[in-house]
Amino acid sequence: MSNYFRITGYCESEDFCFILDCYGMFEKLWQFSSFLVQKGLKILEVSSTDKFLDGNIPRAPENVDKLLLRASAKGKPEYVTQAIDGVTYTAVKVADKFYVPDRTQAI
Repeated sequence: MSNYFRITGYCESEDFCFILDCYGMFEKLWQFSSFLVQKGLKILEVSSTDKFLDGNIPRAPENVDKLLLRASAKGKPEYVTQAIDGVTYTAVKVADKFYVPDRTQAI
């Protein structure tokens, strides 16, 4: 899973946020980010598999042809505190889905 990536972004022109996963479509995280920026989207959080905690979003199987939309909502994403295995983190929440973008940043 060395090229499993998760990005949270925001579209200012349409006022919606999203969580996207990619597993196999890009070799490097910067390639995934660059692809989204080229589409006019703002990147808020970027994480690779060794950095984020899944929260309530299970990982997807490898797919070199597709990006996987995990959540979307009107407006910007929320930042909430979330306890996982007895440790409290700052998590990103979009609709009813959340994950921790950086497992090293416990509160």
